Amino acid sequence: MRIAVLGSGPAGLYFSTLWKQRHPADTVATFEQSPAGATWGFGVVFSGRALDFLRGDDPETWDLITPRMETWQGITLFHPDGTVAIDGIGFSAIGRLELLLLLQDRARATGVELHFDRPVASLDGLQDADLIVGADGLNSVVRRAHEGDFAMSLSYLANKFAWYGTTKVFETLSHTFVTTKDGPFNAHHYRYAPGMSTFLVETDRDTWLRAGFATLDEAASRAKLEAIFAGALDGRPLISNRSAWRNFPLLWNDRWSHLNRVLVGDALHTAHFSIGAGTRLAIEDAIALMRALEDHPGDLRAGLEAYEAARRPVVANLVRAAGESAAWYENFGTHMKLAPLDFAYSYITRSGRIDNDRLRAVAPAFMARYEARKAK
Repeated sequence: MRIAVLGSGPAGLYFSTLWKQRHPADTVATFEQSPAGATWGFGVVFSGRALDFLRGDDPETWDLITPRMETWQGITLFHPDGTVAIDGIGFSAIGRLELLLLLQDRARATGVELHFDRPVASLDGLQDADLIVGADGLNSVVRRAHEGDFAMSLSYLANKFAWYGTTKVFETLSHTFVTTKDGPFNAHHYRYAPGMSTFLVETDRDTWLRAGFATLDEAASRAKLEAIFAGALDGRPLISNRSAWRNFPLLWNDRWSHLNRVLVGDALHTAHFSIGAGTRLAIEDAIALMRALEDHPGDLRAGLEAYEAARRPVVANLVRAAGESAAWYENFGTHMKLAPLDFAYSYITRSGRIDNDRLRAVAPAFMARYEARKAK
Protein backbone atom coordinates (compact mmCIF):
# COMPACT_ATOMS: atom_id res chain seq x y z
CA MET A 1 0.00 0.00 0.00
CA ARG A 2 1.12 3.56 -0.78
CA ILE A 3 0.25 6.07 1.94
CA ALA A 4 0.65 9.84 1.70
CA VAL A 5 0.46 11.78 4.97
CA LEU A 6 0.00 15.53 4.80
CA GLY A 7 1.44 17.23 7.86
CA SER A 8 4.35 16.29 10.11
CA GLY A 9 2.93 17.20 13.49
CA PRO A 10 2.48 14.55 16.18
CA ALA A 11 -0.49 12.87 14.46
CA GLY A 12 1.13 12.58 11.04
CA LEU A 13 4.54 11.48 12.28
CA TYR A 14 3.14 9.01 14.75
CA PHE A 15 0.74 7.31 12.33
CA SER A 16 3.49 7.10 9.71
CA THR A 17 5.89 5.49 12.16
CA LEU A 18 3.38 2.98 13.49
CA TRP A 19 2.28 1.88 10.04
CA LYS A 20 5.75 1.63 8.50
CA GLN A 21 7.07 -0.25 11.53
CA ARG A 22 4.35 -2.87 11.22
CA HIS A 23 4.17 -2.90 7.40
CA PRO A 24 7.74 -2.40 6.15
CA ALA A 25 6.86 -3.32 2.56
CA ASP A 26 4.41 -0.41 2.27
CA THR A 27 5.48 3.06 1.11
CA VAL A 28 4.74 5.81 3.62
CA ALA A 29 5.62 9.42 2.81
CA THR A 30 4.90 12.61 4.76
CA PHE A 31 4.67 16.09 3.26
CA GLU A 32 5.20 19.12 5.48
CA GLN A 33 5.14 22.74 4.32
CA SER A 34 7.52 23.94 7.07
CA PRO A 35 11.23 23.13 7.62
CA ALA A 36 12.09 20.16 9.81
CA GLY A 37 13.19 22.33 12.74
CA ALA A 38 10.31 24.79 12.71
CA THR A 39 7.29 24.93 14.95
CA TRP A 40 5.23 27.51 16.78
CA GLY A 41 4.60 27.62 20.47
CA PHE A 42 6.73 26.22 23.29
CA GLY A 43 5.85 23.33 25.62
CA VAL A 44 2.99 20.87 25.45
CA VAL A 45 1.51 19.35 28.60
CA PHE A 46 -0.07 15.97 29.33
CA SER A 47 -2.02 14.80 32.36
CA GLY A 48 -0.23 12.29 34.54
CA ARG A 49 -1.61 9.20 32.79
CA ALA A 50 -2.13 10.64 29.32
CA LEU A 51 0.89 8.87 27.82
CA ASP A 52 0.37 5.52 29.50
CA PHE A 53 -1.21 4.12 26.36
CA LEU A 54 2.21 4.30 24.67
CA ARG A 55 3.69 1.71 26.99
CA GLY A 56 1.73 -1.10 25.39
CA ASP A 57 1.42 0.14 21.81
CA ASP A 58 4.87 1.58 21.26
CA PRO A 59 7.37 1.12 24.11
CA GLU A 60 10.23 2.43 21.95
CA THR A 61 8.59 5.83 21.64
CA TRP A 62 7.68 5.74 25.34
CA ASP A 63 11.33 5.07 26.22
CA LEU A 64 12.45 7.86 23.89
CA ILE A 65 10.09 10.59 25.11
CA THR A 66 9.47 10.09 28.81
CA PRO A 67 13.04 10.62 30.07
CA ARG A 68 13.01 14.05 28.42
CA MET A 69 9.80 15.20 30.07
CA GLU A 70 9.36 17.47 33.07
CA THR A 71 6.98 15.96 35.63
CA TRP A 72 5.28 17.27 38.76
CA GLN A 73 2.32 16.85 41.07
CA GLY A 74 -0.20 19.57 41.75
CA ILE A 75 -1.70 22.81 40.45
CA THR A 76 -1.12 26.28 41.87
CA LEU A 77 -3.63 29.08 41.42
CA PHE A 78 -2.50 32.65 42.06
CA HIS A 79 -5.71 34.56 42.78
CA PRO A 80 -5.58 38.31 43.54
CA ASP A 81 -6.74 37.55 47.10
CA GLY A 82 -4.53 34.55 47.82
CA THR A 83 -2.72 31.49 46.50
CA VAL A 84 -4.35 28.04 46.46
CA ALA A 85 -2.52 24.74 45.95
CA ILE A 86 -4.43 21.74 44.61
CA ASP A 87 -2.47 18.62 45.48
CA GLY A 88 -2.20 15.22 43.89
CA ILE A 89 -2.91 15.85 40.19
CA GLY A 90 0.11 14.90 38.09
CA PHE A 91 1.35 16.29 34.79
CA SER A 92 4.20 15.93 32.31
CA ALA A 93 5.46 18.40 29.72
CA ILE A 94 7.98 18.53 26.89
CA GLY A 95 9.04 21.15 24.38
CA ARG A 96 6.92 20.98 21.25
CA LEU A 97 9.97 21.17 19.00
CA GLU A 98 11.84 18.52 20.99
CA LEU A 99 8.83 16.20 20.73
CA LEU A 100 8.62 16.70 16.98
CA LEU A 101 12.35 16.09 16.47
CA LEU A 102 12.13 12.87 18.49
CA LEU A 103 9.16 11.70 16.43
CA GLN A 104 11.00 12.61 13.23
CA ASP A 105 13.93 10.44 14.31
CA ARG A 106 11.60 7.52 15.00
CA ALA A 107 9.92 7.94 11.62
CA ARG A 108 13.24 7.97 9.75
CA ALA A 109 14.44 4.91 11.65
CA THR A 110 11.42 2.92 10.47
CA GLY A 111 11.86 3.99 6.82
CA VAL A 112 9.21 6.71 6.47
CA GLU A 113 9.98 9.16 3.65
CA LEU A 114 9.96 12.62 5.26
CA HIS A 115 9.54 15.61 2.95
CA PHE A 116 9.92 19.06 4.54
CA ASP A 117 9.52 22.45 2.85
CA ARG A 118 7.04 20.65 0.60
CA PRO A 119 3.69 22.45 0.62
CA VAL A 120 0.91 20.52 -1.12
CA ALA A 121 -1.52 22.93 -2.74
CA SER A 122 -3.70 20.26 -4.33
CA LEU A 123 -4.34 16.55 -3.91
CA ASP A 124 -4.06 16.05 -7.66
CA GLY A 125 -0.37 15.18 -7.32
CA LEU A 126 -1.16 12.33 -4.91
CA GLN A 127 -3.43 10.29 -7.15
CA ASP A 128 -1.19 7.23 -6.94
CA ALA A 129 -1.67 7.02 -3.16
CA ASP A 130 -3.95 4.27 -1.88
CA LEU A 131 -4.59 6.29 1.29
CA ILE A 132 -4.24 10.01 1.99
CA VAL A 133 -4.10 10.99 5.66
CA GLY A 134 -4.95 14.60 6.49
CA ALA A 135 -2.79 15.40 9.51
CA ASP A 136 -2.24 18.97 8.35
CA GLY A 137 -4.02 20.89 11.08
CA LEU A 138 -6.63 23.60 11.12
CA ASN A 139 -5.95 24.70 7.54
CA SER A 140 -5.90 21.15 6.22
CA VAL A 141 -5.58 20.86 2.44
CA VAL A 142 -7.19 17.41 2.61
CA ARG A 143 -10.23 18.75 4.44
CA ARG A 144 -10.56 21.94 2.40
CA ALA A 145 -10.67 19.89 -0.78
CA HIS A 146 -13.83 18.16 0.48
CA GLU A 147 -15.27 20.31 3.27
CA GLY A 148 -18.84 19.53 2.34
CA ASP A 149 -18.12 15.81 2.22
CA PHE A 150 -16.46 15.93 5.64
CA ALA A 151 -19.36 18.08 6.93
CA MET A 152 -16.94 20.53 8.52
CA SER A 153 -18.03 23.21 10.99
CA LEU A 154 -15.81 25.96 12.39
CA SER A 155 -16.35 28.75 14.90
CA TYR A 156 -14.14 30.79 17.20
CA LEU A 157 -14.21 31.57 20.92
CA ALA A 158 -14.36 35.23 21.91
CA ASN A 159 -11.39 35.28 24.29
CA LYS A 160 -7.96 36.28 23.00
CA PHE A 161 -4.81 34.32 23.79
CA ALA A 162 -1.10 34.53 22.95
CA TRP A 163 1.46 31.76 23.49
CA TYR A 164 4.86 32.77 24.88
CA GLY A 165 7.80 31.18 26.63
CA THR A 166 9.93 32.36 29.54
CA THR A 167 13.09 31.39 31.41
CA LYS A 168 11.18 31.70 34.68
CA VAL A 169 10.73 28.13 35.88
CA PHE A 170 7.42 27.20 37.54
CA GLU A 171 7.32 24.26 39.91
CA THR A 172 3.80 23.13 38.97
CA LEU A 173 1.14 23.76 36.42
CA SER A 174 0.13 27.25 37.54
CA HIS A 175 -2.28 30.04 36.72
CA THR A 176 -1.84 33.70 37.56
CA PHE A 177 -5.04 35.75 37.55
CA VAL A 178 -4.60 39.53 37.69
CA THR A 179 -6.93 42.52 37.60
CA THR A 180 -5.88 45.68 35.76
CA LYS A 181 -7.60 48.98 35.08
CA ASP A 182 -8.61 47.55 31.71
CA GLY A 183 -9.94 44.26 33.03
CA PRO A 184 -8.80 40.73 34.00
CA PHE A 185 -5.92 38.72 32.54
CA ASN A 186 -4.91 35.12 33.09
CA ALA A 187 -1.62 33.33 32.39
CA HIS A 188 -1.30 29.55 32.12
CA HIS A 189 2.31 28.56 32.89
CA TYR A 190 4.34 25.39 33.45
CA ARG A 191 7.91 24.26 32.88
CA TYR A 192 8.64 22.01 29.93
CA ALA A 193 12.45 21.94 30.14
CA PRO A 194 14.92 22.49 33.00
CA GLY A 195 15.24 26.20 32.20
CA MET A 196 12.09 26.99 30.22
CA SER A 197 8.37 27.39 30.77
CA THR A 198 5.31 27.96 28.64
CA PHE A 199 3.52 31.22 29.44
CA LEU A 200 0.15 31.44 27.69
CA VAL A 201 -1.79 34.67 28.27
CA GLU A 202 -5.57 34.96 27.93
CA THR A 203 -8.08 37.78 28.29
CA ASP A 204 -11.59 38.63 27.18
CA ARG A 205 -12.11 40.63 24.01
CA ASP A 206 -13.34 43.81 25.74
CA THR A 207 -10.31 43.91 28.03
CA TRP A 208 -8.03 43.23 25.05
CA LEU A 209 -9.56 46.18 23.21
CA ARG A 210 -9.46 48.55 26.20
CA ALA A 211 -5.81 47.70 26.80
CA GLY A 212 -4.98 48.67 23.22
CA PHE A 213 -3.66 45.31 22.06
CA ALA A 214 -5.65 45.53 18.81
CA THR A 215 -3.28 48.24 17.58
CA LEU A 216 0.00 46.97 19.08
CA ASP A 217 2.58 44.96 17.15
CA GLU A 218 4.06 41.78 18.59
CA ALA A 219 6.98 43.51 20.32
CA ALA A 220 4.78 46.13 21.96
CA SER A 221 2.24 43.47 23.05
CA ARG A 222 5.01 41.44 24.63
CA ALA A 223 6.38 44.45 26.53
CA LYS A 224 2.92 45.34 27.84
CA LEU A 225 2.29 41.78 29.03
CA GLU A 226 5.70 41.68 30.72
CA ALA A 227 4.56 44.68 32.75
CA ILE A 228 1.15 43.17 33.57
CA PHE A 229 2.73 39.90 34.74
CA ALA A 230 5.95 41.32 36.17
CA GLY A 231 5.24 39.71 39.54
CA ALA A 232 4.63 36.24 38.12
CA LEU A 233 7.68 36.52 35.86
CA ASP A 234 10.00 37.90 38.56
CA GLY A 235 11.03 40.49 36.00
CA ARG A 236 12.03 37.87 33.40
CA PRO A 237 11.20 38.62 29.76
CA LEU A 238 8.68 36.81 27.63
CA ILE A 239 10.02 34.99 24.58
CA SER A 240 8.08 35.14 21.31
CA ASN A 241 7.66 32.46 18.67
CA ARG A 242 4.92 33.58 16.31
CA SER A 243 3.21 34.83 19.48
CA ALA A 244 0.38 36.73 17.86
CA TRP A 245 -2.99 37.16 19.55
CA ARG A 246 -5.44 34.48 18.45
CA ASN A 247 -8.99 33.29 19.02
CA PHE A 248 -9.27 29.59 19.75
CA PRO A 249 -10.93 27.70 16.85
CA LEU A 250 -13.66 25.14 17.50
CA LEU A 251 -13.39 22.70 14.60
CA TRP A 252 -15.43 19.53 14.08
CA ASN A 253 -16.06 17.25 11.13
CA ASP A 254 -19.22 15.18 11.17
CA ARG A 255 -17.70 12.67 8.72
CA TRP A 256 -14.14 11.54 9.26
CA SER A 257 -13.30 10.11 5.85
CA HIS A 258 -14.21 10.54 2.19
CA LEU A 259 -13.09 8.25 -0.64
CA ASN A 260 -9.50 7.29 0.30
CA ARG A 261 -8.96 10.42 2.44
CA VAL A 262 -9.13 10.45 6.24
CA LEU A 263 -8.55 13.10 8.91
CA VAL A 264 -6.68 12.95 12.22
CA GLY A 265 -5.66 15.43 14.91
CA ASP A 266 -6.41 19.12 14.52
CA ALA A 267 -7.47 18.61 10.92
CA LEU A 268 -10.40 16.62 12.31
CA HIS A 269 -11.21 18.24 15.67
CA THR A 270 -9.89 20.73 18.18
CA ALA A 271 -10.06 20.66 21.97
CA HIS A 272 -9.46 23.79 24.04
CA PHE A 273 -5.89 24.06 25.32
CA SER A 274 -7.09 24.37 28.94
CA ILE A 275 -7.45 20.58 29.30
CA GLY A 276 -4.08 19.82 27.70
CA ALA A 277 -5.48 17.14 25.39
CA GLY A 278 -4.61 18.31 21.87
CA THR A 279 -1.39 16.33 21.40
CA ARG A 280 -2.80 13.35 23.27
CA LEU A 281 -5.84 13.28 20.99
CA ALA A 282 -3.62 13.50 17.90
CA ILE A 283 -1.46 10.56 18.96
CA GLU A 284 -4.46 8.47 20.01
CA ASP A 285 -6.14 9.21 16.64
CA ALA A 286 -3.05 7.79 14.93
CA ILE A 287 -3.18 4.61 17.03
CA ALA A 288 -6.93 4.17 16.43
CA LEU A 289 -6.55 4.63 12.66
CA MET A 290 -3.71 2.12 12.51
CA ARG A 291 -5.67 -0.48 14.46
CA ALA A 292 -8.84 -0.06 12.40
CA LEU A 293 -7.00 -0.43 9.10
CA GLU A 294 -5.16 -3.51 10.36
CA ASP A 295 -8.45 -5.04 11.49
CA HIS A 296 -9.80 -4.77 7.91
CA PRO A 297 -6.95 -5.77 5.58
CA GLY A 298 -7.73 -5.21 1.94
CA ASP A 299 -10.92 -3.24 2.67
CA LEU A 300 -9.99 0.41 3.05
CA ARG A 301 -13.54 1.68 3.30
CA ALA A 302 -14.39 -0.76 6.11
CA GLY A 303 -11.21 0.23 7.94
CA LEU A 304 -11.97 3.94 7.72
CA GLU A 305 -15.53 3.44 8.90
CA ALA A 306 -14.31 1.31 11.81
CA TYR A 307 -11.84 4.04 12.77
CA GLU A 308 -14.63 6.58 13.07
CA ALA A 309 -17.02 4.20 14.84
CA ALA A 310 -14.47 3.26 17.51
CA ARG A 311 -12.83 6.62 18.02
CA ARG A 312 -15.68 9.10 17.65
CA PRO A 313 -17.36 8.52 21.06
CA VAL A 314 -14.03 8.92 22.88
CA VAL A 315 -13.15 12.12 21.05
CA ALA A 316 -16.65 13.53 21.44
CA ASN A 317 -16.45 13.10 25.23
CA LEU A 318 -13.09 14.84 25.46
CA VAL A 319 -14.17 17.65 23.13
CA ARG A 320 -17.32 18.08 25.20
CA ALA A 321 -15.24 18.36 28.39
CA ALA A 322 -12.90 20.79 26.65
CA GLY A 323 -15.92 22.89 25.69
CA GLU A 324 -17.05 23.05 29.32
CA SER A 325 -13.55 24.07 30.35
CA ALA A 326 -13.39 26.70 27.62
CA ALA A 327 -16.72 28.14 28.75
CA TRP A 328 -15.27 28.61 32.25
CA TYR A 329 -12.28 30.47 30.85
CA GLU A 330 -14.45 32.62 28.62
CA ASN A 331 -15.87 34.00 31.89
CA PHE A 332 -12.87 33.71 34.20
CA GLY A 333 -13.19 37.39 35.16
CA THR A 334 -16.56 36.67 36.74
CA HIS A 335 -15.20 33.61 38.57
CA MET A 336 -12.39 35.76 39.99
CA LYS A 337 -14.99 37.48 42.20
CA LEU A 338 -15.19 34.28 44.25
CA ALA A 339 -13.05 33.81 47.36
CA PRO A 340 -9.81 31.93 46.57
CA LEU A 341 -10.94 28.47 47.79
CA ASP A 342 -14.33 28.76 46.06
CA PHE A 343 -12.56 29.98 42.95
CA ALA A 344 -10.22 26.99 43.04
CA TYR A 345 -13.12 24.55 43.44
CA SER A 346 -14.92 26.18 40.52
CA TYR A 347 -11.74 25.87 38.46
CA ILE A 348 -10.94 22.23 39.20
CA THR A 349 -14.53 21.04 38.56
CA ARG A 350 -15.06 23.20 35.45
CA SER A 351 -15.04 20.41 32.83
CA GLY A 352 -17.47 18.13 34.66
CA ARG A 353 -14.96 15.26 34.74
CA ILE A 354 -14.03 15.59 38.43
CA ASP A 355 -16.59 15.27 41.23
CA ASN A 356 -16.19 15.55 44.99
CA ASP A 357 -15.49 11.85 45.52
CA ARG A 358 -12.66 11.90 43.01
CA LEU A 359 -11.29 15.12 44.47
CA ARG A 360 -11.25 13.58 47.95
CA ALA A 361 -9.23 10.69 46.51
CA VAL A 362 -6.73 12.61 44.37
CA ALA A 363 -6.52 15.98 46.15
CA PRO A 364 -7.27 15.22 49.81
CA ALA A 365 -5.44 18.23 51.26
CA PHE A 366 -7.29 20.70 49.05
CA MET A 367 -10.67 19.08 49.67
CA ALA A 368 -10.11 19.04 53.42
CA ARG A 369 -9.49 22.79 53.35
CA TYR A 370 -12.42 23.44 51.02
CA GLU A 371 -14.94 21.32 52.91
CA ALA A 372 -13.83 22.69 56.26
CA ARG A 373 -14.48 26.20 54.99
CA LYS A 374 -17.88 25.24 53.57
CA ALA A 375 -18.85 23.66 56.91
CA LYS A 376 -18.38 26.93 58.79
